[in-house]
Amino acid sequence: MALKHDIITLADGKPRCGWVSDDPLYLPYHDDEWGRPHRDPQALFELLILEGCQAGLSWITVLRKRAHYRKVYDGFDPARIARYTPKKLERLLADPGIVRNRSKVDASVTNARAWLALAEREDPVAFLWSFVGGSPRINRPRSLKQVPAQTPQSEAMSKALLKLGFRFVGPTICYAFMQATGMVDDHVVGCSCIEP
Repeated sequence: MALKHDIITLADGKPRCGWVSDDPLYLPYHDDEWGRPHRDPQALFELLILEGCQAGLSWITVLRKRAHYRKVYDGFDPARIARYTPKKLERLLADPGIVRNRSKVDASVTNARAWLALAEREDPVAFLWSFVGGSPRINRPRSLKQVPAQTPQSEAMSKALLKLGFRFVGPTICYAFMQATGMVDDHVVGCSCIEP
């Protein structure tokens, strides 16, 4: 998607980052979730899975399917997903309410198992947040062109997650995950979500 503006103003009069639209799902996602620190393990696991599902697609596509994902993925409970049978995976692949890509569906089970193994060794929340030193990185780009697709921190996260057995966790996916979970805050200067 080609973005023409760094900041857009929609019908409510609030200036926002230029990537957002007036879609009723996008507005609250941008305003209340994206760039806000998440430290709940279930929320982090959910976003890690969804960011992997988004690979090659627009985020709004996955956002529109999120509620259905929560239903058919058992509320993103990693212990339940880790036990999915081939029969359950075939049902998921037949479900038009999710991204029906075998590699991504299979990766959700692999990632649930890797998450549980990580949780046995250490706190997954602390582990993930360690790539930004435990505190959000507030970048305040002046334009969308200044927002990177990946960073040394997302590359390090990707390498560490791959080593632990996770899939669909490349550096670009990891950076999108870091943005979604508030590990980094890339709201563009002028966006109404920036605290004064």
